[in-house]
Amino acid sequence: MNDFEAGRPLVLRGGTVLPMDGPPDARRVLPGTDVLVAGDTIAAVGPGLEVPEGTAEIDASGGIVLPGMIDTHRHMWQTALRGYGADWTLTQYFVWFYLEYGKLFRPEDVHAGNTLAAIEALDAGVTTVVDWSHGLRTPDHADAAADALRSVPGRYVLAYGNIQQPPAEWATAPELRDFVRRRITGDGLLGFQLAFDVLGDPSFPERPAFEVARDLGVAVTTHAGVWGATGDDGIRLMYEHGFMTPGTIYVHAASLSADSYHRIAATGGSVSVSTESEQSAGQGYPPTWALRAHGIPVSLSMDTSVWWSGDLFSAMRATLGADRSREHLEAHARSETVTHAALRADQVVDWATRGGAAALGRDDLGVLAPGRKADLVLIKNDGSPVSFPLLNPFGHVVFQAQRGDVHTVLVNGRVVKHEHRLVGIDLAAARDEVERTIDYLKGEMGEEAWEKGMNPDIPTTKVLDNPYTYTDYRSDSTHRL
Repeated sequence: MNDFEAGRPLVLRGGTVLPMDGPPDARRVLPGTDVLVAGDTIAAVGPGLEVPEGTAEIDASGGIVLPGMIDTHRHMWQTALRGYGADWTLTQYFVWFYLEYGKLFRPEDVHAGNTLAAIEALDAGVTTVVDWSHGLRTPDHADAAADALRSVPGRYVLAYGNIQQPPAEWATAPELRDFVRRRITGDGLLGFQLAFDVLGDPSFPERPAFEVARDLGVAVTTHAGVWGATGDDGIRLMYEHGFMTPGTIYVHAASLSADSYHRIAATGGSVSVSTESEQSAGQGYPPTWALRAHGIPVSLSMDTSVWWSGDLFSAMRATLGADRSREHLEAHARSETVTHAALRADQVVDWATRGGAAALGRDDLGVLAPGRKADLVLIKNDGSPVSFPLLNPFGHVVFQAQRGDVHTVLVNGRVVKHEHRLVGIDLAAARDEVERTIDYLKGEMGEEAWEKGMNPDIPTTKVLDNPYTYTDYRSDSTHRL
């Protein structure tokens, strides 16, 4: 009998549980604690739980149990090009995907990217992903994206977008409503948003797309505060026309004024911070320092595997590092020393779990407590010297753990990874799909364009004149010993 067959209760025994159910000044750590799962729900949390006869058991001792992590912004369709744009700037990304080659992607290529992205998310303990899917040029592309997400046993939100058309065109097309009617069933495993950006045109051409979102009763996710692309004018237009809502997710928000942050805070929106992206591509400095100052809720995201990793361990680590780096830099500019760090490890773990749930309006996710959905992660690696000692669990999650330490993952009560191996997932088929996409794109672009796209020109670096360099040092008698 399969230990994890459907309907069989499951208990994780004796782990250090991070329930993520308290305020920052009272964040609980529960050592030697069990978590009992029944169906798709957490049934009980506590030490030495009595469980029904026949309950499957997982030894969580020496490990950390926390809610499944939630990524609120990932362009999953681009994952078939993992690492291709490692040396890109944001401008090069825009040119490649928006102007030149993004339009080459067929429905099957979107399917390949989404499938691989969904699998790698589960492997890293990310149980919910917002698929910021702005490559949906046709209804067939949209169906391919949804098919891929449905084929992998995670939890997803399809954020529907199309970078090849203005939002007012694709969002008002009858095909969009037909797609929602056919594919979004309200089962809690595949949600729906609209994904588009507001460029700041005074005529506010994005208004019809916002009206469609309002009619459908779905949230909008938008890249806001992206240097040189979207800024304060877009936020102001959204505010003046009444389209800033509590469900709106502002991605990056890294190049905004205090006034825009005040508008986001006042209307109850949240910000998805993609620190690796903001640091590398140039949207602006990761804004967690400003978001905390304005009281804006935060979630974390990875953006795209074309550049960066697909796991939230990297996101937490980079976010904490960027925030502290800025804090030190600004203090040093004032000839001061930071003696107590303002942002703590437990806070970024909260953003990676409960913060994402709050951004999506899912109070049944992001917390380990009876009655919540059984999306959870066990971090445990008995074969690793980094697994012990376990002194500060939050610090361990942020600075010590990595995807290879993810021992077990549950989504909706289903075991999708156990003993460091994915369960019931055909990785070979996903590899074949992606290889076909790569072969196709190479063929369409040509080898020269393919190589040039992956290896952009390197700017010339000027080495400063050094007054301590003496070209005639060895021949100058004044320098002889």
